[in-house]
Amino acid sequence: MSSSEVDQNRLIIPALGGLYEGLSKLSYPLIRVATGLFLMPHGAQKLFGWFGGYGLDGTGQFFGQTLGMEPGILFALLAGLVEFVGGLFVAIGLLTRPAALGVAVLMAVAVVTVHLGNGYFWTNGGYEYPLLWGLVALAIVFRGGGAYSVDSKLSKEF
Repeated sequence: MSSSEVDQNRLIIPALGGLYEGLSKLSYPLIRVATGLFLMPHGAQKLFGWFGGYGLDGTGQFFGQTLGMEPGILFALLAGLVEFVGGLFVAIGLLTRPAALGVAVLMAVAVVTVHLGNGYFWTNGGYEYPLLWGLVALAIVFRGGGAYSVDSKLSKEF
């Protein structure tokens, strides 16, 4: 039995087996697309000041003065590009592995430099949220773009 086939004998409601089997091929693209789209607004905050963000100058000042990451504007630009462009690439499945690797590295840096000292819970500024996104991005690195991706249409992947 392949991973997309559903064993109807194990289901409490066997009649749902066909639905589960038909939709299972969409589960990975759903994760990949949602991950990319959820990251993009964070990049837009940093790069353009959208969605209540501070734009490149404000984010650069925060990175430099508060986080000690100098030059702040460069690190803000890199973080914004990884989240916005990398998020877009993850969502559409273009250069999926390198884009997801960039996200995973960025989230690891965010965990260590910003959130670790605040404990686990995101409600206290902890590392829960960036760690989750970093692990999802790492899983995408392992899997690649999948069948419903630009990489698949180009017949090339990293």
